[in-house]
Amino acid sequence: MRIRSLGVIDDAVVELSPGFTAVTGETGAGKTMVVTSLGLLLGGRADAALVRIGAEKAVVEGRITVSPGDSVVVRAEEAGAELDDGALLISRTVSAEGRSRAHLGGRSVPVGVLAELADELVAVHGQTDQQGLLKLNRQRQALDRYAGDAVAVPLTKYTEAYRRLRAVSAELDEIVTRARERAQEADMLRYGLDEIAGVEPRAGEDVELAEEAERLGHAEALASAATAAHAALAGNPEDPEGIDAATLVAGAQRALEAVRSYDPALAALADRIGEIGILLGDVAGELAGYADDLDADPLRLSAVEERRAALTALTRKYGEDVAAVLTWAEQSAARLTELDGDDERIGELTAERDALRAELGGLAQALSDARTEAAERFAAAVTAELASLAMPHARVSFAIRQTEDPDGVEVGGRAVAYGPAGVDEVELLLAPHPGAPARPIAKGASGGELSRVMLAVEVVFAGTDPVPTYLFDEVDAGVGGKAAVEIGRRLARLAKTAQVVVVTHLPQVAAFADRQLLVEKTNDGSVTRSGVKVLEGEDRVRELSRMLAGQEDSETARAHAEELLATARADA
Repeated sequence: MRIRSLGVIDDAVVELSPGFTAVTGETGAGKTMVVTSLGLLLGGRADAALVRIGAEKAVVEGRITVSPGDSVVVRAEEAGAELDDGALLISRTVSAEGRSRAHLGGRSVPVGVLAELADELVAVHGQTDQQGLLKLNRQRQALDRYAGDAVAVPLTKYTEAYRRLRAVSAELDEIVTRARERAQEADMLRYGLDEIAGVEPRAGEDVELAEEAERLGHAEALASAATAAHAALAGNPEDPEGIDAATLVAGAQRALEAVRSYDPALAALADRIGEIGILLGDVAGELAGYADDLDADPLRLSAVEERRAALTALTRKYGEDVAAVLTWAEQSAARLTELDGDDERIGELTAERDALRAELGGLAQALSDARTEAAERFAAAVTAELASLAMPHARVSFAIRQTEDPDGVEVGGRAVAYGPAGVDEVELLLAPHPGAPARPIAKGASGGELSRVMLAVEVVFAGTDPVPTYLFDEVDAGVGGKAAVEIGRRLARLAKTAQVVVVTHLPQVAAFADRQLLVEKTNDGSVTRSGVKVLEGEDRVRELSRMLAGQEDSETARAHAEELLATARADA
């Protein structure tokens, strides 16, 4: 990794060993910035406070070796990333204003993509993780993680059934709780549908009646106009001497017919006048028929207005026109069918709820059985690890219990409380020595014992998780003496199958590392490129001496440091 302008680090390069790398240095020198940098590369939360004072931005760049075809590579390539000679390049930038940018394989990507890769690349464990594992839900999650598919498969089915049960129960409660409101809604819909059915409106009827009412209201004027127009076109029988359009057109045609043979142009005009005469005759005939058919019956007008009033009463309540009223009626009929089916629906939902509760009880039993079996193996494995960590007589166990609840699901003949992860309350117990009662680790373990228990848990996880890199941030806090040596030895063994990075204050742990990095500040309080050193030979002995006695040149401390290194080499 290359780290620039992050916290106390000005510009530094951290080269991690393929095996076990120990990061050491004085308190406040910036060792934890290594952990912070890796967290940023893996999609961790960006904070403007991380940017070095006076700098515009902090930058962390990492080069991670990967294998073609790995799920990490597949996901990175889906995001547009490209490998660089078998390695994946990741960078993260945090501005002084708090803005964050991420790049993966040369492509800008959302920070969430880095977080997706994190679980398969690096497992980060620190003192905050120890505190987290004191919580019961985290202990259950740890057990489920260890159990693998034995728990994951029934848990997936349980979760699906649990969600469906929640949805069914919510719908059932809503129907029952709102029964009165739904009954009132049904009565209102029935009234409206009955009112519409009594009128029996037709689509477009309101438009047709409006036109008819307009016509009937002006029947006399319409008849007079049609009669006058007819007389102008075809003549008035009461005035045989009057001149009408048809007579004039006929006269014009006769005048031209007498001479049409002399000029084709005039003959064409004569034909057109003949067409006009035919058209006038047609229009005159239709005007006569219109006048004869016009209904001026006041009773019909009254009936039309009465019908329009009935339709208007509907449109005031149910829609702006008859079409909208009919749409309301259609939708309301469907809603009424739904409401009238409440009793039937309640029965269906009740039956489904009971079936789901029974199914949930069976799946919860399967989950409990799988957890119980896994808990025995997990506890035995952690207990064996504790023996390697200078706690040979300690015993770890799990308490798996349920809480009775009359409204719960039936498991093993009892009604017990249930939640999204099953019915089990899982608690990790520790008996530190023979004769001591098994107590919750939050109450039964000292600080040093708790660190060793948590380290043992992580070592056991390492045997089941495919994560290639483990980062431990001072998980050895509160431990010393022989226990510290055993922790160093155990981390070295873990490093034979995975890359292990440990930020530590303990020389007993650092001595077992394949590579030791020293983080130290310059006189101005910053860590520069030269401030992260790979310690070898005499330099490593001096640093271990400082860690042992606070005195690099103490002969006693040097002898002890050399002895630690010899012990570690012999153990390897």
